[in-house]
Amino acid sequence: QVQLVESGGGLVQAGGSLRLSCAASGSISSLGAMGWYRQAPGNQRELVASISRGGSTNYGDSVKGRFTISRDNAKNTMYLQMNSLKPEDTAVYYCNANLYLISIGWRDYWGQGTQITVSS
Repeated sequence: QVQLVESGGGLVQAGGSLRLSCAASGSISSLGAMGWYRQAPGNQRELVASISRGGSTNYGDSVKGRFTISRDNAKNTMYLQMNSLKPEDTAVYYCNANLYLISIGWRDYWGQGTQITVSS
């Protein structure tokens, strides 16, 4: 069974920092593109940042210059370093990964989500 497990969420004051991790486990043969998404109450889920297997990155306009996405393919883990956090960053953050399993090929997976709350 494949799982994406996020960690590192919580409550932080505006201007502070947090680091999220997303670890993929299970019968995974290969990791493709990975990304972080977020969803605030009443809003649609939006892309925060994405990273290809080779390390190419893409960021949402609202987080450029403040957030940094990275990955460690040897550990099947992705990270999101969040600096200069703002109250508008408050949301549930979800990990997404495109994974290759020998039994079924490439599939898209989501983590369970982790809450980030930024107080003003």
